Amino acid sequence: MEAVFMFFCTLLVWLMTPGIALFYGGMVRRKNVLSTAMYSFSSMAIISILWVFVGYSLAFTPGNAFIGSFDWAFLHSVGFDANTTYSATIPHTLFMMFQMTFAILTVAIISGAFAERMNFAAYLIFIILWSLLVYSPVAHWVWGDGGWLRELGALDFAGGNVVHISSGITGLVLAIILGRRKEAENSSPHNLPLALIGGILVWFGWYGFNVGSALTIDNVAMAAFVNTNSAAAAGIIGWVAVEWMINKKPTMLGTISGAIAGLVSITPAAGFVTVGSALLIGFLGGAICFWAVFWLKGKLKYDDALDAFGLHGIGGIWGGIATGLFATTKINELGADGLFYGNANLLGKQLIAIGSTIVFVAVATIIIIYVIKIFLPVRVDEDQEYKGLDLTLHGEKAYHD
Repeated sequence: MEAVFMFFCTLLVWLMTPGIALFYGGMVRRKNVLSTAMYSFSSMAIISILWVFVGYSLAFTPGNAFIGSFDWAFLHSVGFDANTTYSATIPHTLFMMFQMTFAILTVAIISGAFAERMNFAAYLIFIILWSLLVYSPVAHWVWGDGGWLRELGALDFAGGNVVHISSGITGLVLAIILGRRKEAENSSPHNLPLALIGGILVWFGWYGFNVGSALTIDNVAMAAFVNTNSAAAAGIIGWVAVEWMINKKPTMLGTISGAIAGLVSITPAAGFVTVGSALLIGFLGGAICFWAVFWLKGKLKYDDALDAFGLHGIGGIWGGIATGLFATTKINELGADGLFYGNANLLGKQLIAIGSTIVFVAVATIIIIYVIKIFLPVRVDEDQEYKGLDLTLHGEKAYHD
């Protein structure tokens, strides 16, 4: 039963990356829709292979406090039999595949920050290095046997640190290093229905993302299920309420963005909090992410093209803090009580986890991108950007007039 459940959850999370391709593709200009989608589909190809070769081993073998070993490289010793360190009820290969979908999705999320201006060859090299040198270590810290944040007692149910903070911070760093697009002020979405379809697929896949992280069907999984939907709904209300007050009109893009903000915010807390807390986390997540997208980005003038940092970075940070506030062992006895349940220590651990992830990811990303810049340009030239990346980098057009 658990294996069938996890097989389905793995397929749901896999679907999120094509969903991101459509969501991001609909939000860029028509001359860049295919190149934007290519970022996501390239991550599916490259990270799948890297994960099997060595990425999974580095993330989940019992290595030291900071990184795993090469013992499971090429899936050596990873077979049908369960690995009881992670789950006694599902095949080890199924656990590996479930975690692979997280690694793929994380890389795809990053691409929203630098859409419409990054050189494709540089992107491919970047994701290879970033996946091995950043994602696998952070995953080991948080979830791996012996990882230092796991041993510390920091909580991250489904990837607040590993997926969302790491992708959001990376996106912000790349957006700043690459610089603003030449026509950033005239970059309204070219196809909102396409973005809506992609956003719906991302939301649908998120049930596998969060509920599957319980690795079985039990009371924690069902709490995560209810909390995931509740936070997404509350995120819509939080985002749209602020948008309506400030911009005087509620928008469809704001609605789906609010849902994603709520989903990101609840991800680290999904299996640790009550439904009442989930509603509050989602509502505030929607409002906070709106502030990041429409005020913080404008104030600091970084060009996070599709708001990878505004949604995933900010939402993940809020979700990690909220876990330290609202977690309760009444929902998950394997978790911990948060500040509002009498334990201030958990909040401190969450802040350590968030801070260390931000610093490590930012520094590592800076080093990786500047090393790549030594060998090839990381940004397309002005003529390519003006004509569009679909035609100049990939030789095709999404629409023929």
